[in-house]
Amino acid sequence: MLRLTQIIRNLFLRFEGLFGVLFQSISNFFGNLFGFFAKFFGFSQSGYFLESDQVQGVKQASTKRPIETNRDNTAKIPATNRRRSNAKLDDYYLNMARNVKKN
Repeated sequence: MLRLTQIIRNLFLRFEGLFGVLFQSISNFFGNLFGFFAKFFGFSQSGYFLESDQVQGVKQASTKRPIETNRDNTAKIPATNRRRSNAKLDDYYLNMARNVKKN
């Protein structure tokens, strides 16, 4: 049975390689064909669909308002309190470790 699965896998890989080569050549053919017509009609220029800024009436803002910042030099202390550890739970685990160590 292992020999049969190996033959099927190899056959699949060979078909995959064959279709990859065939479809790549077909896709390259159509890409070159459409690329020729794109160059012929002038669609390959990068600024073809964009107009200049002057035609669109775009103006850049020359005066910018400075951003006002409030400088607060006071140190901010977090309001969280440090929680005490659970001493009973710690003692339980320490006692358990001592008992294991004894045995």
